[in-house]
Amino acid sequence: MRLTEHQVRAITQLAHELAGEQAQVRVFGSRLDDDARGGDLDLMLELFEPAANPALLAARFSARVSRLMQGRKVDVVLAAPNLIRLPIHDMAYREGKTL
Repeated sequence: MRLTEHQVRAITQLAHELAGEQAQVRVFGSRLDDDARGGDLDLMLELFEPAANPALLAARFSARVSRLMQGRKVDVVLAAPNLIRLPIHDMAYREGKTL
């Protein structure tokens, strides 16, 4: 996985600040390939309680992680009990790695 320990800790801390201590983050996509270079960061923010304002939460999390990653593009998929599960969620669960 092409994230440093510092980045992993910081991303996890941001998730807890914005979404609560129960929130989990999975990284999926090209960042899991140690031989790849560049590319965006694909994250799934997983909540175990309903999300009150999912679009705002995903946007805030994406922006803060992007700043942490020196402006790199960050795509965030949100998973919560009150949100529709899409094929991208299945891929993130199947292929992703929990931080």
